[in-house]
Amino acid sequence: MDKDAVLTHILKSNDTSTLLGGELPVSVMKNNKYISPLTAEAQGTDRNVDDNWPSVDGAVHTALSDGTRTVVLVGPEGSGKTTALEKLVVGWAKGEHLQNFSFVFHFRFRELNSLNGTLSLETLMLRHHGRLPPESVPQLLQNPEGVLFVFDDLDQWKHSLDPSVLPLCSDPGQAVPVSCLVSSLLHGSLLKGAAFLVASRPVECQKFLSGARVQVLGFLKPQREAYFKGFFFADPAAANKARVHMESTLGFYDVCTSPRFCWTVCSVYKSLMDAGAKLPETLSQLYVDILVHLIQMLQLKEAHSRDLVLALGKMASHCLLDQRSSCTKEEMDSFGLQRFLTSVGSFLRVDGDRSDGRVFSFHSQLMQDFILATAFLLDTSTSEGVEKMLEKHKGHATFLDVFLSGLSGPLQRRPLETLLGEMNSDRITNFNHWFKSTSEVTLKEWYKDKHHRCFHLLLQAQNESLVKEIVTPSARIGISYGDLNLQDCAALNYVATCLGKMELLNLYRTRNLTEEQAETLAPTMSLSHKINLTDSSLSTDAVPHLASALSRGLTKELDFSQSHLGDEKFKILCAGLRNCKLHTLKLRACKLTEAICGDLASVLTSGAPQLCVLDMPFNQIGDQGFVKLCKALQSPLCKLQELQLQKCELTAASMEAFSAALCSGQSELRKVDLTQNVIGERGVKALCESLQHPLCKLQGLTLFDCELTAECCPGLSEALMSEHCSLSELDLSVNELFQEGALLLCQALRRPGCPMEKLSLQRCELTQPVFEELGSVLRGGSSRLKSLIVGINEVGDQGVKHLWDAVAHPSCLLEELDVEMTGLTDDCVQDLCAALRANKTLKSLELRNNLLTDDSVPALVNAMQDSDNMLEMNLKYNDFSEDVFEMMDECDKIRY
Repeated sequence: MDKDAVLTHILKSNDTSTLLGGELPVSVMKNNKYISPLTAEAQGTDRNVDDNWPSVDGAVHTALSDGTRTVVLVGPEGSGKTTALEKLVVGWAKGEHLQNFSFVFHFRFRELNSLNGTLSLETLMLRHHGRLPPESVPQLLQNPEGVLFVFDDLDQWKHSLDPSVLPLCSDPGQAVPVSCLVSSLLHGSLLKGAAFLVASRPVECQKFLSGARVQVLGFLKPQREAYFKGFFFADPAAANKARVHMESTLGFYDVCTSPRFCWTVCSVYKSLMDAGAKLPETLSQLYVDILVHLIQMLQLKEAHSRDLVLALGKMASHCLLDQRSSCTKEEMDSFGLQRFLTSVGSFLRVDGDRSDGRVFSFHSQLMQDFILATAFLLDTSTSEGVEKMLEKHKGHATFLDVFLSGLSGPLQRRPLETLLGEMNSDRITNFNHWFKSTSEVTLKEWYKDKHHRCFHLLLQAQNESLVKEIVTPSARIGISYGDLNLQDCAALNYVATCLGKMELLNLYRTRNLTEEQAETLAPTMSLSHKINLTDSSLSTDAVPHLASALSRGLTKELDFSQSHLGDEKFKILCAGLRNCKLHTLKLRACKLTEAICGDLASVLTSGAPQLCVLDMPFNQIGDQGFVKLCKALQSPLCKLQELQLQKCELTAASMEAFSAALCSGQSELRKVDLTQNVIGERGVKALCESLQHPLCKLQGLTLFDCELTAECCPGLSEALMSEHCSLSELDLSVNELFQEGALLLCQALRRPGCPMEKLSLQRCELTQPVFEELGSVLRGGSSRLKSLIVGINEVGDQGVKHLWDAVAHPSCLLEELDVEMTGLTDDCVQDLCAALRANKTLKSLELRNNLLTDDSVPALVNAMQDSDNMLEMNLKYNDFSEDVFEMMDECDKIRY
């Protein structure tokens, strides 16, 4: 095969690059500006500019070198597929790669569509390819493994590839329709063993092709940077200015991965920069500039320019509604384009010769939607409303409402009106009314996708007063916006910036917040009083942007619970925590270890933070990590008041350091939760010493499931008896205190002046005598107890009766009583109801998981209805039948 002839054919073109059609592949290659598009594997990864990116070229070379016989490149319009294919053929012809193939044939499906009649494979290769000497045909047929067919534009193929529709042929000399010929090649019945490289937009017919799929992405930031440098090669400053502006205003759109779109943007920017004009701030403004540029090139009168755009609008609507990518000459005439056919090349792609066989298509979906939006607002011939028009094109014109919003602003549409005449004011008013009314409804709903769409339209409108008019206090802006894409981040950021603040930025369950997303959202983060990143994940490079936002922002609460943040990312975050306004930091189950405690201690003592609440349970910080935090607690710069350390692998070994911090006189700690740490008797002893110290300010202590026994109770009782003890909440649940230990605690509760208001002794192996003593304490007149939780202690009706008697006593101050799973039966109901009627303070009664039956329901319902102070009685998981559900429904204070 004559490789020089192949090279000459590929690198020779009579076509020219156009603004919308992109730079021709031959121009890209001749000017050494080729940058391989990336595969979809590159998306969402943290890479540096110099990293080995997963390129389309590399994926194709690897697949074809490994013996894969069919490789299908699938990617959106303008993603670089055609240029990549032609670059590959040129590289083969130059001997640079794929030299395991002796013959490479390059065909475009657009051109194959025009082949009529029948022809054989031999004829196709000899006549319609022209670079194959006839004497090479026998060698080719005998060695099909050395043949590579490169097919471009599969999405334009007008025939079926379903092998069940057409009979396949196997004789290379047999003349058959071109549809049969192509299908026979791709399905391997003709020239079996040959290899195929096929490029296509995502279309249904791909499913009939076997082999490897390569998803084409296009360009990411580093590739765009290289592209802009190549375009503005003579002016690096202009290249940087253009790129930075595009990244900040348009870089969040998926279309920015398109090399063709980059060409269009560079071309428009260069024209504007050369003229000293302002660069566009939105996608709508960009397309206004594009359309203005194209119309000015044609130098038509205003009326003719208007007619041209209106006719193109009819074409756009026709293609969208019929789901067709192209139109015939006859159809173009019907739209009113017959007098503009010599001019439409600037707007459209034209394929075929100058006869009536030409077909016309838009270069991109975006331009098609923009033309449709512009034509709709120009049209005064019909009274069709915005809502009907949007509904008609729903699912087809993705950006139609976006562009209508952009053109609704007078400043943004003015350049077009200068060339085309004024737009239809009634339709603009109709759109504004539709937008405001639908947005008001949308933002009160819980559908985040609809919220995002509203924000996109506001971004295009570029109207701060409109944002404040639409996003009212009644809008549900606090719903979860997890898993935002880059476009959504930019739109939300615009809205937040216009509003000036956000109460809650809810990013719950965001999977892999990337650096680009975090950078885009950083201003919103700094304006948010509360940021929720629960059950989310962040890339390492995203964390500095969050840290920066915190350091300069208004955020009072940051929730990272279940985010698997890890030590490395947390240490980066600390840079922002040292200089922020945070009041509450939640780090529950973030996979943190002792390694971060030094950094966290530094944050707590930096002087700048207002951090009062630190919630970090279920992290493996251990005793050594906690000791580091205890040193910080002794600093006068540490403002911490609440510390949650459930299940942090703490033991008695660190309790002395903690006790020292509490007694230091500097600690502001008021509440500590040490649930499910192995504190034991030795640890409690150290804590009790601090509770008796006059400088200890602790008011709440939770020792739930901390392996305590009755041996701990003398020390606890002594601490509670101390006049210096300020503890008002104590949770000792799920510890084996038994009767002996609990009775000692009751003695302390009798002390006049004992500050205890909330006591939890759930599942502590308590007995009837303990309940009797608790009842006596409640009736004694000196107790301040308002909440008593003693569920999951099997004392039965007789044991709990002591509490009913206490509740009925005028000296009892209880507001909450929990006797879940204590073995209560219907026999207790009379005493219970009498207590409720006599009591004036009780608000909540927990009776779950007991043995109450239908017989008790009438009395309980009556007692609850008669009580003015009772707000809730929980009767779930008792032995009720459905017969009494309706009766319980009569009282809205009963849960069952």
